[in-house]
Amino acid sequence: MLTIKDWPADERPREKLLQRGPQALSDAELLAIFLRTGTRGKTAVDLATELLHDFGSLRALFDADEAGFCQANGLGQAKFVQLQGVLEMSRRYLRERVRRGNVLEDPDAVRFYLASKLRDRYAEVFACIFLDNRHRVIEYEELFHGTIDGASVYPREVVRSAIQHNAAAVILAHNHPSGVAEPSQSDERITRRLREALGLIDVRVIDHFVVGDQVVSFVERGLL
Repeated sequence: MLTIKDWPADERPREKLLQRGPQALSDAELLAIFLRTGTRGKTAVDLATELLHDFGSLRALFDADEAGFCQANGLGQAKFVQLQGVLEMSRRYLRERVRRGNVLEDPDAVRFYLASKLRDRYAEVFACIFLDNRHRVIEYEELFHGTIDGASVYPREVVRSAIQHNAAAVILAHNHPSGVAEPSQSDERITRRLREALGLIDVRVIDHFVVGDQVVSFVERGLL
């Protein structure tokens, strides 16, 4: 039976990544690099393809709890611990990336960061990223937690937090647990109310992001 080592060099996941970059690899190829080895009769890519089929997606595999993860063929507690470490390093990298620079110069980092914080929450959460006058991050704060149907957002509390952080600007964000990131009419209404309330203390609303399966920007939609 052929192994990955028998494949042409430019088709092997590791060599392909080095030659063409990680973006050139499929989900199965990236997962195969993480797995490193396959099982009897299967290459790492074969095993990765099987796991993605069984779990449904890369995200579902990453979100699996320890019991669900470890019962899958070719996986176990050591791989679970390794994966959790990789995921946490990714979250911390994104947090540092957002904190270090001007968020308007790296909007993709903000999207990824908010997705990592809010995407898989079971209830709706409303959060703010408070910024200084150079649009550098002061603090990320989750202000309101609601049911799966929505969160009650009080402008006075957002204003109070902005004053406490001495913020000059703010990015609003909340998640839709349904996964559908389309802004609702109530989302638009609360954004207008917050913009008006924060404007009274000279705090600018930079954007409002809705996090679901995608991350939707109010500014890009022409809603702000």
